Amino acid sequence: MATSLPIPQLLNRLRMRQVALILAVGEHGTLRKASAELGMTQPAATKMIHELESALGQKLFERVGRGQKLTPAGASVMRYFSGVRGSFESMTRELAELKLGSAGRVSVGSIMAPSPTLLTQAIIALKKAYPLLSVGVTLDTSDRLFELLREGTLDVVIGRIRDAHRTEDYTFKALENEALAVVVGVHHPLGERKTVKFSALLDYPWILQPTDSPMREVLEHEFRMLQAASPKGIIETASVLTTTHLIAETDMIGVLPKSIADTYAKHGLLKILPCLIQHKMEEFGSVTRKDRPLSEAAAYFLDALHLR
Repeated sequence: MATSLPIPQLLNRLRMRQVALILAVGEHGTLRKASAELGMTQPAATKMIHELESALGQKLFERVGRGQKLTPAGASVMRYFSGVRGSFESMTRELAELKLGSAGRVSVGSIMAPSPTLLTQAIIALKKAYPLLSVGVTLDTSDRLFELLREGTLDVVIGRIRDAHRTEDYTFKALENEALAVVVGVHHPLGERKTVKFSALLDYPWILQPTDSPMREVLEHEFRMLQAASPKGIIETASVLTTTHLIAETDMIGVLPKSIADTYAKHGLLKILPCLIQHKMEEFGSVTRKDRPLSEAAAYFLDALHLR
């Protein structure tokens, strides 16, 4: 196998057809199906992969029985080629917006906590600077947002960066820690108390975020600290709307980011219990891909987000 080429020579030898073929193999799992999708014969597809392997200086596939599987080098190439596809998807979306007379588009993903504060103010600043700009906002968990960032669906993510994503592929810039609030309906039996011990909450049914979410992990730490089992028969949801509707109609206990809870409490839609959660959430921040240049508008949004 030849040694890998310098970048300029590699770019000269790399063909988009090879990128499409590798991505198709990743999607369909076999070279036969991938080559059929691209309208080429399997021998032609095999030759194309051999040419790419020669240019990269490493084997991308190894034979297993009658099929093939990715080598570690192949998995790495697949990941970077997925980033290339994501960049093209971002580019085509922006070009489509420009063709329609817009000033382009910025797609942002965010966890719940910054939504009523940091995210809102950054969007307002962005729209003042770019009135014709289209802005897409996706609210979800950090793990899901990272997938959308990797795929090219999002330009910027506001969330937590976990160990699996702490690579050289991403730039993380911290914003702040997320405070949590224990919330109940306005007529809850504990709603008028001046102080509420966390142990007193265990007598009521709970609404918690799904297992393995950062907020859920914080609450599990609290339960373990009290040497108490997690509540039985909990309702699991990441939906703020579902949580607020349920606590309004029942005596259930919920936990929300304090920034969200403050907004609802100000309008008399729930009560925040004076109950201390001792464990803290990890800090969240902005996340972008290093291999995908930001548009001028996306870079402006990022600056506005951190300008406090």
